[in-house]
Amino acid sequence: MTEALFLADLHHPHVGDTVSLRGEEGRHAAAVRRIRVGETITISDGAGTGVRGPVTETDKVSVTIEVAEVLSSGDPDVRYHVVQALAKGDRSEQAVEMLTEIGADRIIPWQSSRSVVRWTQDREERQLGRWRSTAREATKQSRRLRVPIVTAAMRTRELVELIPQTTLALILHESATATLSEVDLPASGDVLVIVGPEGGLTEEEVGAFVQAGAHAVLVSDGVLRTSTAGVVALAQLQALQRRVSKAK
Repeated sequence: MTEALFLADLHHPHVGDTVSLRGEEGRHAAAVRRIRVGETITISDGAGTGVRGPVTETDKVSVTIEVAEVLSSGDPDVRYHVVQALAKGDRSEQAVEMLTEIGADRIIPWQSSRSVVRWTQDREERQLGRWRSTAREATKQSRRLRVPIVTAAMRTRELVELIPQTTLALILHESATATLSEVDLPASGDVLVIVGPEGGLTEEEVGAFVQAGAHAVLVSDGVLRTSTAGVVALAQLQALQRRVSKAK
């Protein structure tokens, strides 16, 4: 059985230290997961550092371990930023969950022209909380040491300004002629992936993104749901990226 992972602040941990889970995370570990003395668990700060070790003490609201191993995910050569158009129902949260599990570094909500869902100022704060909570839980489920950054929602104009700041920007579009395997992938840097809403991207949006330097690509021979398109693209990018890294 895979060891459980929990999130907590870590301050320069060393082997032999004791680290305690408290608050909501500690209560969940002790009362819900029923972690017991002698079990080995992992605790991560969500920023790439973790500790692993046996539980030495528990009560109703906390769990303490002795650090047997300090873990680090290191800084990735390529950082994946996924722009996820707002979707109706729970599609957006499904996308956030799967993108986190597969290893996205940053997730950017996007208020696209054809997004059925609209975030007002009050609603944005609440929805961002849900996206970030989903990312945290998916990080724990997938046993990753990094929680992806979920930014405030962006408008199309802001994305156009962001594209030139990235190493490579890709637009997932069913009318594209190039596949990901035909794109020259960088060995390092920031790769931006733009995922449209259920109604698709407008010509104006695609035109603005291309003019800013993005490339339209295909990731499937069918039209994917907005909740799965980014996941499929990221999986392909990671597989292709490994080939690039080995070749260089």
